[in-house]
Amino acid sequence: MYDVFITKASTYLPNEPVSNDEMETYLGYINDKPSKAKALILRNNKIKTRYYALDKNGKSTHTNAQITAKAIEGLFDENFKKEDMELLSCGTTSADQIQPSHASMVHGELNIGKSVEINTSTGLCNSGMNALNYGFLNIKAGIKDNAVCVGSERMSAWMTADKFNHEAENLKLLEERPIVAFKREFLRWMLSDGAGAFLLENKPRENETSLKIEWIDFYSYAHEIEACMYSGCEKQEDGSLKSWAEYPAEEWLNQSIFALKQDTKILDQYILVKGAESLRASFTKHDLDPDSIDHVLAHISSGYFKEGLKEEFAKVGLDFPWEKWFYNLSEVGNIGAGSIFIAVEQLLNSGKLKKGERLMLCVPESGRFAYSCALLTVC
Repeated sequence: MYDVFITKASTYLPNEPVSNDEMETYLGYINDKPSKAKALILRNNKIKTRYYALDKNGKSTHTNAQITAKAIEGLFDENFKKEDMELLSCGTTSADQIQPSHASMVHGELNIGKSVEINTSTGLCNSGMNALNYGFLNIKAGIKDNAVCVGSERMSAWMTADKFNHEAENLKLLEERPIVAFKREFLRWMLSDGAGAFLLENKPRENETSLKIEWIDFYSYAHEIEACMYSGCEKQEDGSLKSWAEYPAEEWLNQSIFALKQDTKILDQYILVKGAESLRASFTKHDLDPDSIDHVLAHISSGYFKEGLKEEFAKVGLDFPWEKWFYNLSEVGNIGAGSIFIAVEQLLNSGKLKKGERLMLCVPESGRFAYSCALLTVC
């Protein structure tokens, strides 16, 4: 078994940062009216700026594959050229198409000039960690000498007003209030675009800071809890999901079937508790002392959860002081599968890390409550 190191990290954030006041300029107005929910949601999530692969007319400036490729291009240098890549592993919630796979499209964008092994991890926030784990295990087993692993999102294209206007019009015809359901609109003000990429190799770089991946753990609580975040379906009264394929085509628009939705009631009930439970399980499994952790990078979808997460961790014996926590949510927004990559890249390239320090990564996924965590050592 080989050691595995993150030897370089790169981030790509499309266009200029978008302030809270500018969001509807890019995303548009549903039913030609400003959102009444926007101010409340932004006050709670505490995001100040984010990035969109859109111009001010709501037109696309990049595909997800292009955003991902640009992040990867930041890994190439005199020590690692694009032709050296052996494995490309990509995770995303928001692929540009159902098929071909996201990694196939990214490989095409990179114009590497040779065949490489590709892997696509789909789902929600953990898809980035799944992509990282695929590269990690390949190098650890000695199957590959290097891997490029990426987490990316282009959620803005899902959130433009035209995706919801048909539903609002249909509600008018039914003589109901033409206000799109909160579970649909909620995520318009939460999600943004970008990509983070890691180069994984089986030895650290000389005279440069690398991060050794000690382990990556995953947990799912789908056997206990119904779906919380979903798309391409509708939740039924009994908590089950009815697939888009079971609806007549006209209902896809009338009910915004393909919109990404969130059941905020069960989100609040489980997301922090199960996150603490899973991290405690990993600390016990690896006989890890909480005091040995120097930096905690926990992906959160909203600043609303920041205090609560610290409290839940403390309840299970993981009381990390605030000075150990690293957050960049307010500046870059919630980039789903890419968020943890971008946070690590920012810290790695800050010059603040010291040899021997330990980084704990924590990623929740509210789809049906899945979690991942990883331990990295600075070398």
